[in-house]
Amino acid sequence: MKTYSITDIGRRRTTNQDFIYASDQPVGSLPNLLVVADGMGGHNAGDFASRYTVETMVDYIEKAEENRPIPLLGSAIHQANDLVIEKAKADRSMEGMGTTVVAATMKDGYLYVANVGDSRLYLIDREIEQITTDHSLVEEMIRLGELQRKDARSHPDRNIITRAVGVRTPVKIDFFDVKLEKGDKVLLCSDGLTNMVEDDEILHIVKKSGSLKEAAQRLVNEANKNGGKDNISVVLAEF
Repeated sequence: MKTYSITDIGRRRTTNQDFIYASDQPVGSLPNLLVVADGMGGHNAGDFASRYTVETMVDYIEKAEENRPIPLLGSAIHQANDLVIEKAKADRSMEGMGTTVVAATMKDGYLYVANVGDSRLYLIDREIEQITTDHSLVEEMIRLGELQRKDARSHPDRNIITRAVGVRTPVKIDFFDVKLEKGDKVLLCSDGLTNMVEDDEILHIVKKSGSLKEAAQRLVNEANKNGGKDNISVVLAEF
């Protein structure tokens, strides 16, 4: 497995509240681990929430006896959720903080995924397929037939999420498993990419790039060229 990861502040933000992690080496019982978290909250709370969540997850996974990917990812997110809530209660300056998280591991020819919020995971081969489902207000509106998907990108409430780590306990997590084929690429990203770059363009950039590094940097550049309204995080892996 090959990986490349990059995070960028974008053109409009003064801080980067995204936090990423990518290891192609074993983390505890997992053979590899990929994570993107997009924090929310004023002052330093958002960047603390995303970093603390990812660091808590990695620490939990390194020490856990569980070796089944889905239960392990789920338990790690639940642990992070509880600790972020505790931190917010102990420090009023961090009240209201939270973070999205999307995490994945490749094991025995399968991709195992967990997500909370609207950071996404895509599977890219000849096509691009969004594996995760956004936990967002606009996604709920689309599901209820109140909004067309083509209009979601410009909707004024597109940044409102309906689930996050650090908001309530227990946190509700979605899980997915996908069979992988040789050459499949996996993309984890924050909405700073997907709000700025259409899926078809993401596919085109990844397919036309000579390496994961080139693809990731071109994706960030494209998001910034289109406005760079938020922090941009990209984790790419090839099976």
